[in-house]
Amino acid sequence: MNFDLLISNLTNPAFLFFILGIVAVKLKSDLEIPQSTSKFISLYLLFSIGFKGGQELSHETMSIEIFWSILFGMAISIIIPVYSFFILKRKLNVYDAGAIAAAYGSVSAVTFVTAVAYLDALNITFHGHMVAIMALMESPAIIAGLILISIYVKGEKSEVNNWTVVKHSFTNGSVLLILGSLIIGFLADANQAEGIKPFTNDIFKGFLSIFLLDMGILSGRKLSSFVKNGWFPIIFAILIPLVNGCVFALLSSLVTDDVSNRFMFAVLASSASYIAVPAAMKLAAPKSNPGLYIPMALAITFPFNITLGMPIYLSLINQFSLN
Repeated sequence: MNFDLLISNLTNPAFLFFILGIVAVKLKSDLEIPQSTSKFISLYLLFSIGFKGGQELSHETMSIEIFWSILFGMAISIIIPVYSFFILKRKLNVYDAGAIAAAYGSVSAVTFVTAVAYLDALNITFHGHMVAIMALMESPAIIAGLILISIYVKGEKSEVNNWTVVKHSFTNGSVLLILGSLIIGFLADANQAEGIKPFTNDIFKGFLSIFLLDMGILSGRKLSSFVKNGWFPIIFAILIPLVNGCVFALLSSLVTDDVSNRFMFAVLASSASYIAVPAAMKLAAPKSNPGLYIPMALAITFPFNITLGMPIYLSLINQFSLN
């Protein structure tokens, strides 16, 4: 592992603000980001990364590599929930196993945004089609989790029409905004897009830092109530993302040789949703425990990925790169 990458990541201002948020909770400070402000910043980050991805995509030529990359991404979001479910079912009930499996098969837009900033800090070019792949990976995992729950819950009628949940997963605000911004960025005139570049590019890292401060505060609060669930969820929330990230960092060489694309596949495979999946499971699997799968994704997996995970995945890819 390249320790220079790790040190660089740990001294990144955005990450340090995340740590400040956790420290604030432990010190019982009244530091808090207003909910309306936090929501605006999250919308801004999704808009910015989607628009920039669309602009990048407009300069790319649709190729067989992109086609296979899309299929590869969607395959990841189906494979991970299936095997995760059977591991989780050994220790947890079917509802919790299905919800957690869906969360870890789905993706975290915030982790994705942080990974893009990480590549930018290393002056590694990011390709726009990965934004589309990220958005397309959200729903298959949710559907897979729901199917697994329905198979293993005997004699119980589903409380919500599965089509409603599928529709909700596609119209979820974060998915809709990033896909819509991607399309707008793709269609927008390049000269006119330059006019909003200061908004989409120049202030991005500042907003990301404030957002990660808010994520740190949320993580600190969730972590304190999470430890009572024992060691299994904690071990799962670290080990499974690490395995997923490393395995798919290597397997991604089957569809692309580009280091940045392979890195983003590793990050997507290792991340866990704590926005879209909880919203869907609240509708379709209300018996699942959000006090379990949200802290796993937000308070354990997210910090792991932005501290140790990303440098590990990038080092692994560089070590086994064909370039």
